[in-house]
Amino acid sequence: MTTTPPVVKNLLIINVLFFVAKYVLMPKGLDIDNLFGLHHPLSPLYRPWQIITHFFMHANVMHIAFNMFGLWMFGRYLEMIWGGQRFLFFYTITAVSAAFLHFLVVNYQIHHLAAGIDPAIFDHIRNEGMLVFHPDHHLDYPQYKQLYQLMHVPVMGASGALFGLLGACYILFPNTTLMLIFPPIPIKLKYFVTFYGLYELYRGIANTPGDNVAHFAHLGGLIAGIIIVKYWNRNKRDRFY
Repeated sequence: MTTTPPVVKNLLIINVLFFVAKYVLMPKGLDIDNLFGLHHPLSPLYRPWQIITHFFMHANVMHIAFNMFGLWMFGRYLEMIWGGQRFLFFYTITAVSAAFLHFLVVNYQIHHLAAGIDPAIFDHIRNEGMLVFHPDHHLDYPQYKQLYQLMHVPVMGASGALFGLLGACYILFPNTTLMLIFPPIPIKLKYFVTFYGLYELYRGIANTPGDNVAHFAHLGGLIAGIIIVKYWNRNKRDRFY
């Protein structure tokens, strides 16, 4: 940690504190996930502060471990180049941009699903959660369940910001060689980011049932990261904000 610049170090600490608080407070009745995770604005669980707090929340140990390793691995170099203020601005904007694209996609999915069901059932799912299903509605159950998940399951994690960092490194260090763990092969960063981005696009379009990863949020962070760094490079300005 002695080689980790201050903003990255503090982000790591804050994420860990949120994660510890989740497991300390939830058994005592405080639903941290729904309080700080990001809900769709149509959900009664939505709160404005979730736009910021959601990217300090994580679902489990593997989730936070992967994201924090990526933040440490890529973020420290960017902070050393840009300085703490610009890095924090970049990190925050890419995380919020990721949430914005996710919301656009989810909004389309909600309206597409809502068009095929009774408005009273839609309002019930939105306001009160899952229905006690009538036998006549059994064929529509997957549709109801998907609506419930879109409006009531929160988005959590720093993945959108992490993909923003990957987008920045894609522009700044395209020919840097990474050594993958699985499989253990070297690959240039530009190819790694390209393949990863295409994979996220494929998974997002496929929309596989049971896939709880916000793939379009990842793409939103990646796209925002690339656009911001290209803007900075083109204008050669010291400030974007």
